[in-house]
Amino acid sequence: MYIDNIISELVKKYKTNDPFQIAKEKGIVILYQDLGNTYGYYRSYKRMPIIHINNSLDEKDQKFTCCHELAHATLHPYINTTFLKKNTFFSVDKIEVEANYFATHLLLYNQDFENCETKIDILRENGIPYEMERFL
Repeated sequence: MYIDNIISELVKKYKTNDPFQIAKEKGIVILYQDLGNTYGYYRSYKRMPIIHINNSLDEKDQKFTCCHELAHATLHPYINTTFLKKNTFFSVDKIEVEANYFATHLLLYNQDFENCETKIDILRENGIPYEMERFL
C-alpha cells in the first residue's frame, strides 16, 4: 500500500517513528489546547501546517492523536480535516481511515511483537486504541 511506502520514507528520512519529532522536523506547529471532547485536528493557516491536540488527553492518546493528524498533514496537506473525536475512530470516510491506518502503522514501525500474544496486546503495548485492530 502506498501509505506504507510513505511511512518508510518518513522513518528513513527523520530516523524515528515518533510523530512529535517528525512533525517538528517537517515544520508543523503543534498546539495543545482545551478542545472539550475533541481529540485534535489538523489545519493549514496561511500555508503553515498546524496540529491541534487536546491538552486534557493522557500521553498515549496525545501521541496517537498527533500521529493521526500527522497523517492528514502528510497525506492530505490541503484539506482541513474535521475534528477528531473518539467516535471518528470508526469513520468510514476515506481520509479518516487512511489517517488511522497511517497512525497505527507508523507507531508500530519496526516493533518487536515477540512478547505479544494477541492483536490487543500489540495495541495495548504501543498505546494504540483497540479500535485500530482492523489495521493489523
